[in-house]
Amino acid sequence: MWSAGTLAVLLLLGTGVLAWLYHKLDGNVQSADVDDKIGGDRPDDLAPDAETILLIGSDSREGTEGAYGDFDGMNSDTMMVVHIAENREWATVVSLPRDSWVEIPACELGNGEVSEPYFGKLNSAYSTGGMGGDVEYATACAIRTVEHNAGLRMDHFITIDFNGFSGMVDALGGVDMCLDAPIDDPKAHLKLDAGCQSLSGEEALGYVRARYSLGDGSDLSRINRQQEFMQALVAKARSSLTNPAALYDFMGAVTGSLTTDPELAGLQPLLSLATQLQDIPQDAITFMTVPNYPRELDDPTDRANVVWQYPHAELVFTAMARDERLTEEEMERAAAEQPTISPVDVRVQVLNGSGVVGQAAEAAEALRAAGFQVPFTGNSDLVDGTIIRHPEGLEDHARLLAKRVPGARLESMESETPGVLTLITGPDFAGVNGG
Repeated sequence: MWSAGTLAVLLLLGTGVLAWLYHKLDGNVQSADVDDKIGGDRPDDLAPDAETILLIGSDSREGTEGAYGDFDGMNSDTMMVVHIAENREWATVVSLPRDSWVEIPACELGNGEVSEPYFGKLNSAYSTGGMGGDVEYATACAIRTVEHNAGLRMDHFITIDFNGFSGMVDALGGVDMCLDAPIDDPKAHLKLDAGCQSLSGEEALGYVRARYSLGDGSDLSRINRQQEFMQALVAKARSSLTNPAALYDFMGAVTGSLTTDPELAGLQPLLSLATQLQDIPQDAITFMTVPNYPRELDDPTDRANVVWQYPHAELVFTAMARDERLTEEEMERAAAEQPTISPVDVRVQVLNGSGVVGQAAEAAEALRAAGFQVPFTGNSDLVDGTIIRHPEGLEDHARLLAKRVPGARLESMESETPGVLTLITGPDFAGVNGG
């Protein structure tokens, strides 16, 4: 959706339209300043001349008059991270499944209150921050959650809402798609015949949102379908937007549904960003979904969510943070050189070494929610910092645990219980990441 919109900006400004038209569309883009609402404990910006952007598809459903279901509050329906290299010669686009099971950190709510951290679906971060109905706090919590779990700082954000997507498709006169089988999904208000056909805006919206009636019913299957539709949308935009009326309608739908940070608000900064993407060869733009596995492997009762796979996900986000190109093939090769260990493979006892009442129990609960096995909690002598102790042969298990416990130092030490790590929480213990 966003790629098609930035392409249209390029086409619009290249036609030499009247200044009043430019200013009308320029004023459509809404701005939200969220920097002071995200919080201060953000990842370092290791590549300040690169651009990392969080794209959010808003699920507010405002203006849909009850189509696609009633909805109280705000949710994000789609999230993608776009990284444009400092040398502007390559880019990486990573889709983040809405059903990713992550830690939602404490977020400001706009009424003077701060939410409690919890584990849940990634898309719930937007609704948590937006409890007060303020899109700035909703966006800030979504950014904070992605940064918290990925360790990757976002430079910008762009959100697009329901009505904008539908309007873009209608402005193009529909988008052609070929279906292998008929679709009848009352929940998505979608009924389509098999075969090739042109989808209207309403049909396209139902098609990219439908889930349980198509494929295997997973969010990952829907992401693949969304990416396929976006490619068709861009192709139609390239061939159709030579008509001034269609171009204006399309641009009105795009710009009227966008909210960005102040630096990107307006056609000119979006044009600059789009130009950078246009100059990158298509084969130098890598599309991937964050590596993940079913959470059912960690928690047999959870068949709905996925967990980001380490070390694969870490390799992706670290490469982006350092502005290093990493294709999906390179990521797979690098990950194959490291053992694949899931939290369910790790047993850890948690001891309170800070003196803070209830800290070991709190850490154990968070670790269990993240899939780790925690057979025992207790107290230890006071320590000056959080420690992970591991017996010989469990170094990789300890490193996986350390990824979830920021600031913990590793120590090799024989455990009284074979095969079990020991986490001793110190005064610097700041909680458990991811999960």
